Amino acid sequence: MAVIGPAMARRDDVRAREDNGVRRWETCGRAWIGLLRHVWTAGVAGMEDAGPIIEGPPLLFEIASLSWEDPILREHGDRALIAHRARERGEGAAAGRHRPRLHDPAGADQLRWVAGLLRARPWTTSAWISLALPGGDPAAMPCLTALSFRIRGYRLIMTGMFRSQDVHRAYLAYVPLREVQLHVAEELGLPAGPLRIFVDVPHVRVADAERVAAVLAAMPEPNAA
Repeated sequence: MAVIGPAMARRDDVRAREDNGVRRWETCGRAWIGLLRHVWTAGVAGMEDAGPIIEGPPLLFEIASLSWEDPILREHGDRALIAHRARERGEGAAAGRHRPRLHDPAGADQLRWVAGLLRARPWTTSAWISLALPGGDPAAMPCLTALSFRIRGYRLIMTGMFRSQDVHRAYLAYVPLREVQLHVAEELGLPAGPLRIFVDVPHVRVADAERVAAVLAAMPEPNAA
């Protein structure tokens, strides 16, 4: 399939650092622009249940700072949705649509379980939460399928694994995930490190292509003429 993207498309946002295959952005807004550019420049024609998409390669990255007050998000994001999400502060709101899946069918609090495990075994790599229910309805499969927590350098690192994500408004998921990370970090009495994200199928819906192109045109790369 042919690569889709503007003729003037350039490489990913140079403001990102890359170490050992992990891209690192300082803010959520810069990560969002970098993710959009990643799909726009390397994407190919694809199809999803909702219709045609531009599908990018898998991506692993970290974000150091996340806030609804991010100037890039406020300038180029969906202001109404940002304002709505920003009003829903706190861990309860952060869990949002995933709240039922943070509790297993027996009613156990998975976040509390993770905190207890890390408190007892701070070196463990077993502090994982699955948000996918085995044998469930495929139509109800969440895009966010798992959360991983680990302590490194006396900080709590959290990774969100997305099986697929429409990156046009990906920031609406990342800032609430930061609240989940902060909640568990507070339970452990530790500072939160960066939020790590893995997206297996990052994509943009073809119907949103013009809007994505407008955002990228308004946010040229630092070395662009």
